[in-house]
Amino acid sequence: MIKLRRLAGFFPSSGARQGPNPSQTTMTRIRIRAAEYEFIAETNPDAPETVAAFLKLLPYKQKIIHVRWSGEGCWIPLGEFKLGVGFENHTSHPSVGDILFYPGGYSETEIILAYGSCMFASKMGQLAGNHFLTVVEGKENLRALGVKTLWEGAQDIVFELA
Repeated sequence: MIKLRRLAGFFPSSGARQGPNPSQTTMTRIRIRAAEYEFIAETNPDAPETVAAFLKLLPYKQKIIHVRWSGEGCWIPLGEFKLGVGFENHTSHPSVGDILFYPGGYSETEIILAYGSCMFASKMGQLAGNHFLTVVEGKENLRALGVKTLWEGAQDIVFELA
């Protein structure tokens, strides 16, 4: 018979408060304007280094274009730009409204915004990026932005504190 023993902090005792430290769950709201659309995103507490480095860039203005290999997404190609972070909270499968930062390596540095079915990839194959922002308001307009970018080309995008 296998016996389970309680590991300190692993199996909570009844009545113990569990969950993340409230100071670690503070999320900053970011306003994103792209084409004629406006979105509000919240920072992801599971990517603290990426969030901190990105916040130093605000307001951040770029061009967003449609992805080439990843499916229904738009991206900001950043070439050799270095944000000074490594991988944290990284994924290849962003959900609608997830914004990832790829710190470079196999492909160029980039930011990708999923508006539909998406698997983050490049000509080198599957990639993973740090999920550092999530769109929480205006998500219903993400597909319209994606389609506009696909058919009309590069769009201006601005990230700023909300």
